[in-house]
Amino acid sequence: MTLEHKAREFFEACETGGGWEACKSYCHDGASFACQADALADVTTLADYAEWMKGMLGPIPDGRYELTAFATDADRATVIASAVFHGTQTGAGGPGEPTGKPVATDYAYVMRFDGDRIAHMTKIWNDAQALRQLGWA
Repeated sequence: MTLEHKAREFFEACETGGGWEACKSYCHDGASFACQADALADVTTLADYAEWMKGMLGPIPDGRYELTAFATDADRATVIASAVFHGTQTGAGGPGEPTGKPVATDYAYVMRFDGDRIAHMTKIWNDAQALRQLGWA
């Protein structure tokens, strides 16, 4: 199975709320995570990020992604995915009662592999814009 295929399967598992249980077979134990967004400032492992994404589908139960690009840099053992996350906050959770407001937020995953598993992932995302759309900021 190619790195791109593994990255796609990981992306699907993570973005559909599978949590760490669905994602861990594609990642090294202790795989690290980074994102320069306040909403994810305390998330430093891919396991914690996968669980965070799973939790987002509580307040945004119709959350879904629209994949806009997927590319492999074989020389650097890196796969990059870009997408738009869509949904409406109609479920319980978040900072208060459901706002009923929609979100459409662009993001990218940069997944660095060590061998056949993800060792580190960086998420590029403007959380402030997304939180404002939802009425959370």
